[in-house]
Amino acid sequence: MEIKVLGPGCANCHKMEELAKTAVKELGIDATIEKISDIREIMKYTMSTPGLVVNGKLKHSGKPLPGPEKVKELIKSEVQSQCRNC
Repeated sequence: MEIKVLGPGCANCHKMEELAKTAVKELGIDATIEKISDIREIMKYTMSTPGLVVNGKLKHSGKPLPGPEKVKELIKSEVQSQCRNC
């Protein structure tokens, strides 16, 4: 699984990255988490940051930040989506 955290480097972007890392760890998922701060790359997905992209799909963008349980839910929904295609 590939997870991208989109943002220029503000406090909310760092918080989103931590939420994603915690969610992956708690869910026991094998995933790479990449921080994207290049504005051109961010704009491929959204104009609002912070953003969370899971396997190429935008799952969240902008404020307010989702809580820890919501981030786990967003990531888990993509895992379940992958399993349906197995």
